[in-house]
Amino acid sequence: MTAVVRILLRRIALLVPLMLGIVLFVFLVMRFSDVDPASAFFQGANPTPQQLHQFRERNGLLDPLPLRYVHFVGALLHGDLGTSALTRAPVAEQVTTALPLTLQLTFLGLAFAVVLALAGGVTAAVYRGRFADQAIRVVSLIGVAAPGFWLALLMIQYLAVDRGWFPTGGYINPADSVTGWLRTMALPAVALSLPVAAQLTRIVRTSVVEELDKDYVRTAIGGGLPPWVVGRNVLRNALVNPLTVLGLRVGYLLGGAVVIETIFSLPGMGKLMIDAVQNGDPAVVQGVVLTTATGFVVVNLVIDILYLLVNPRLRAA
Repeated sequence: MTAVVRILLRRIALLVPLMLGIVLFVFLVMRFSDVDPASAFFQGANPTPQQLHQFRERNGLLDPLPLRYVHFVGALLHGDLGTSALTRAPVAEQVTTALPLTLQLTFLGLAFAVVLALAGGVTAAVYRGRFADQAIRVVSLIGVAAPGFWLALLMIQYLAVDRGWFPTGGYINPADSVTGWLRTMALPAVALSLPVAAQLTRIVRTSVVEELDKDYVRTAIGGGLPPWVVGRNVLRNALVNPLTVLGLRVGYLLGGAVVIETIFSLPGMGKLMIDAVQNGDPAVVQGVVLTTATGFVVVNLVIDILYLLVNPRLRAA
């Protein structure tokens, strides 16, 4: 068994207690919240105390907390996220409908962030101390400080309302029109990605500068190796630190999608959760939080795999 496989198996084994801990945390937070599932189920009506008691008894809400947790985990293992108190529909169906859009927005924003960070960070490192380096550092500093929702509102005003280049909101399925999908997703993805791209740009620049100052680079250049060969090795070694930060920033992208989707009226996970909070639908809130947390864990596992591929020293250790 290779070292990579052993490391991956250890990472996957650690996911089990991690996911159980996440499920326990979400379970306790929702159980100790002020929202009563029975009252939420009968919202808009005037249920009698007997009806509320029957609902709690039928749904196991009167069982001891440890037993309720066991039943909750068992339901999750069967893909049951509960039933919406508002629509009476399974939460899993609503999540399945909203999740693809959030994934599209998150990974499109991630792609924008990575491309911008690599282009800006490498350019700033190669021309360090010059005008291009100073300009990129100033722009990236502004990007780090600027909140995503503020950038979203500015882009809606100047690019959608004033110039009409993009729609102010809404969503077009790529199966209906790829061009329409790109127009509706461009502004949300850029607004979501810019703060992440700004932070990654600074980290990529620092990592590339450190690599360029190492002895093996000077030796390779002095030995007459082609610049593209030297650059490929420098970039590969310099990506170790940015990859670590990128895994953490995916959580920001998933969380930031909540606000961005609301601003652009995109029917994704963020809008689903905001509507559930406003309407007092605890099962949907719980389902969205668990799905988002699971996505964050899975993405970080993928980042760990990429980290192993670009860092031979970790495999050797």
